[in-house]
Amino acid sequence: MKLRGSCHCGSVKFELLSKHFYPYQRCYCSICRKTQGGGGYAINLSGDAETLKINGKNAISVYRALVKNPEDKRAHRSTGERSFCKNCGSALWLWDPGWPKLIHPFASAIDTPLPVPPKNTHLMLEFKASWVDVQKHKKDKFFDRYPKESIAEWHENI
Repeated sequence: MKLRGSCHCGSVKFELLSKHFYPYQRCYCSICRKTQGGGGYAINLSGDAETLKINGKNAISVYRALVKNPEDKRAHRSTGERSFCKNCGSALWLWDPGWPKLIHPFASAIDTPLPVPPKNTHLMLEFKASWVDVQKHKKDKFFDRYPKESIAEWHENI
């Protein structure tokens, strides 16, 4: 599926191809929540990084988060690059050199109509804000950290 997206002010427009376009994975970590998830979580899709086409590259800035899990003695800089519009602050996508062929656009930046997922995966619940009420549906799965099932595997199993 071809996904088209943009920032709020229109300075950045982008498109890419995706085989994994269901907005099913809700991440409650503090990084996603504070940089993208006004509802207490962010929803990441997955796409082919080689197909990403961008208009307005000069309006993009990148944030690499500082990560500190409870078991870590020190924080470390994430390798993940969160791209956002430097004019309006809209979160656009995440790219990580550990998986260079993938790009993870935020569902909130996608303008293409997306299908409603038949179930959701709630992850990083260990880090969710106390005010967040997790909406639990019968088929949903819940994880304190990451599930073993990849985005690709989830799409193969629906």
